[in-house]
Amino acid sequence: MQTKKVKETRVVQTDQVLINDLNNYHTLFGGVLMKKMDACAVLSARRHTRIKECVTASTDSVNFIEPIRVSDSVCIESFVSYTGKKSMEIFCKVVAEDLETGNRRIAATAFFTFVPLDENKRPIEVPAVIPETEEEKFLFETGKEREQIRKLKRQQNKELVSKLTVDKPWD
Repeated sequence: MQTKKVKETRVVQTDQVLINDLNNYHTLFGGVLMKKMDACAVLSARRHTRIKECVTASTDSVNFIEPIRVSDSVCIESFVSYTGKKSMEIFCKVVAEDLETGNRRIAATAFFTFVPLDENKRPIEVPAVIPETEEEKFLFETGKEREQIRKLKRQQNKELVSKLTVDKPWD
């Protein structure tokens, strides 16, 4: 399994904001943006692993920083920021650009975890990643801590799910 540079996993997608994607506040729906980020992130995951099937294992730290308006374009940049043995963390940075003024701003950030699956739907090993830029190095160096937090949250979620019922609420 060959180690890859972060830049080999980078995906950039730019789109315009459409009226149908806006909420009552005339800003982009958060769910629409999350869908766009997930679609971009899976391409980074597949580019890194060259595997047909990579699934979203978790989405964490989705931060909506600035509103995105109909006068903006939305540019999503994703790349593998950290790797574990059988999973990889994908960082998404969303830049909104006012198409009238050219003003660009960070509108959102998110971390996704993806797992590549073999033909039997079993997780497979992930190549290591090499950061080069200051941004990539910072995200890589802080990746282990985020991985530990995700493991703790996964355990907490298992405990929560074990206490939940699937009974119909009206019975």
